[in-house]
Amino acid sequence: MKTIHGALLIGCSALALAGCGADDISSPGAGSIEITNPTPTPAPTPTPTPGTVVAAAECPSTAATSGLALTNDGTIAGPQGTWRVCTLPALVNASATLPKVTGVLYRLNGRVDVGCDGGFAAPTAAAPFATTTKACNGRSLTADTNVTLTVQAGAIVYGDSTTGASWLAVNRGNKLIAEGTATQPIIFTSLENVTGKEANGTAINNDTQGKWGGVVLLGRGRITDCSTGLGSVAADNCERVTEGAADPANFGGRDNAYNAGSLKYVQIRYSGFSLAPNNELQALTGGGIGTGTQLDYIQSVNSSDDGAEFFGGALNMKHYVAINADDDSLDLDTGVQANVQYVLIVQKPSAGDSFFEFDSNGNESDTPRTKIAVANFTAVQTSVGSGNSGNQASALFRGNADVTLANGIFFTPTNECIRLNGTSANSSAPASLVANSVVLTCGGSGAFLGSGSYDAAAVKAAFDAGTGNQSTFTSTLSNTFVNGANETGVTPFAGLAAISSYFTAATYIGAVKDASDVWYRGWTCDTTNANLGSNSACTALPTT
Repeated sequence: MKTIHGALLIGCSALALAGCGADDISSPGAGSIEITNPTPTPAPTPTPTPGTVVAAAECPSTAATSGLALTNDGTIAGPQGTWRVCTLPALVNASATLPKVTGVLYRLNGRVDVGCDGGFAAPTAAAPFATTTKACNGRSLTADTNVTLTVQAGAIVYGDSTTGASWLAVNRGNKLIAEGTATQPIIFTSLENVTGKEANGTAINNDTQGKWGGVVLLGRGRITDCSTGLGSVAADNCERVTEGAADPANFGGRDNAYNAGSLKYVQIRYSGFSLAPNNELQALTGGGIGTGTQLDYIQSVNSSDDGAEFFGGALNMKHYVAINADDDSLDLDTGVQANVQYVLIVQKPSAGDSFFEFDSNGNESDTPRTKIAVANFTAVQTSVGSGNSGNQASALFRGNADVTLANGIFFTPTNECIRLNGTSANSSAPASLVANSVVLTCGGSGAFLGSGSYDAAAVKAAFDAGTGNQSTFTSTLSNTFVNGANETGVTPFAGLAAISSYFTAATYIGAVKDASDVWYRGWTCDTTNANLGSNSACTALPTT
């Protein structure tokens, strides 16, 4: 492990040395000669180069942060200028705000908990949330379990990879409110994104990934595949532990309307740090969150694992952009009940795994069944990655998952499109697929793969049973993901409201109707293989 070095400069307090230049100096010995120094002319304030950042003089005060004490760790330099480094405590134990301040970055120095775990069920009126001294994720600390951390529009938070696994854990009974705007998104990113370079000094690029843990929201929704308890409605006591966490980060309960807060106009870059072998965090991880959680306009960039993964609970999300995920772009499992609309996925050529992986992780007898509906999506991978070559397909549905797709576009010309798995141990309740107005441009051995109790013909039959589907579609997408003439010519599915009242009626298939439909622009950042037209490179930080 090592701390910030090189670009981390000495803070002002270290320069306040005693006896640095008095106006009157008396010489020793008999008599005294008074030497009067002229008052020095103040040095002019440096004029910043246009487009560069100048570090703020101090971290925001406790008054500005609503009582959160930040540690001033000096300044850090990168290609876009210098910033004041303001480090969060390991535990945010009272509701607080991270304001947008020009020249300030907020640092996660390892795991940062928002409140302590409030337990499987919310306290009753007779036993309200209270500040208590107790074990808090492996630490004996005084912490309120009703904490809200608010991040203001335009703020930048980074995980410090030199200190190990840096990640933000929003524990049960607590909330994260991170609401950016279309012109001032909130950015969660890595140290390397700030300095512009890897630890070995090479510049970050389109392959940079896995530098910090990401954002983890934990709630009291119903889950399966228990770490403790039994995965059944009758037992109703199922809990899980966040994958790879050294100290417990529990989730699960009985509340599928659970509110873990709000994320809007948010970028999460270069995440996926491995907490344990084969246990990486995603850009965004949800464990047992509920429909009270608001998720809209979220971009995942270069996650070394999934772009986003949700375990159990109930999920509603719109305007999700996943760029260059090294595993799956969207992974949903362990009993989640999900509705997701306007999904734009672009995977790196010859990298990554599936666009979608939906399952229940092998315990198909548990309830509730995983149930997912995805509408208006465009998923693009120009050449197959090694992870899904030969058997995965670009969408993998298995393990007691009931999947509904509507108004969707798959463009994966070197890979199979859909694999449906019927678990042989529980063939009476295999994964299921309903699709309407979904078009496929596929390669490999064909559009469909089957396994377990399904073969490719059965998967094709399930797909063909819907309306408006095409399994041998000729794509005319422009600018990688914008509908062309052939996409525009497909009749959209008109029954979205019957699937979920959360869905908005759409007059087109795919995520992006045409060149005038630019909902993804401005609040996102651009990569070399996914130019979203935001004029903001993901390898750089904004200067305003």
